[in-house]
Amino acid sequence: MNMHARPPHLLPEHAAFQTCNVRWVRHWNEHLFSFAIERPASFRFRSGEFVMLGLEGEGKPLMRAYSIASPTWSDELEFLSIKVQDGPLTSKLQMVREGDQVYLGKKPTGTLVSDALLPGKRLFMLSTGTGLAPFLSIARDPDIYDLFSQVVIVHSTRRVSDLAYHDELTAQLAGDPLVADQALLQFHYIPTVTREPFRTTGRIGQLVENGWLFQPPVVGERALNPETDRVMLCGSTEMIKDFSAMLESHGFDEGSNAKPGTFVVERAFVG
Repeated sequence: MNMHARPPHLLPEHAAFQTCNVRWVRHWNEHLFSFAIERPASFRFRSGEFVMLGLEGEGKPLMRAYSIASPTWSDELEFLSIKVQDGPLTSKLQMVREGDQVYLGKKPTGTLVSDALLPGKRLFMLSTGTGLAPFLSIARDPDIYDLFSQVVIVHSTRRVSDLAYHDELTAQLAGDPLVADQALLQFHYIPTVTREPFRTTGRIGQLVENGWLFQPPVVGERALNPETDRVMLCGSTEMIKDFSAMLESHGFDEGSNAKPGTFVVERAFVG
């Protein structure tokens, strides 16, 4: 039974966007939340892509790009968002509840897809903040475990409470109906916190430099190798800039949908 204190907020129809109902909302802390909407039957996307999402603004829809966190086989579309109190969209979006409606763009896109990478052995998905979102989709895609022998998510946040999905990822996606068996053998999760005590501390760049990233259960070389390793980057502008430069200095080349490479970056937005 829906125990809304208010009736669901319904949006006016708009020709450019689909209108979808919110299924659930989960608040991780005071500035981070996840939510899921019903997936239209006609909506198709590749793991790692983003889509425009929004609410009614001043007489027109207010839209922003959001990476899709749910797997491609799910009947709902899941998103991870920050809360910005004076943000044009997120100040309103953080208030949505089950049964409310949001606008959904009709065409997902993006470069954080396996199609933009050359074949390899280890896949490292490096994220800060809400940049984790597309990697949640990729890690729950059965095809990725056929393409790579090891699938590694690294998630860096300022505080421990910012480590969204920590328990699910620590359990190696044990509850996932399609990848649980493969993930148990091939999936690795490395969370790190920069401003509070935690079992792993420091920025991702430090973990690469000191070799922490390549400790067991991750196996293989204790460094990134463009011959065998593939890297995806999503997060802060600073992290993407620094890591892109570092990767290129080590012989990696940026890939795209048109020309696959050894690392990819989502440049449409930062989280």
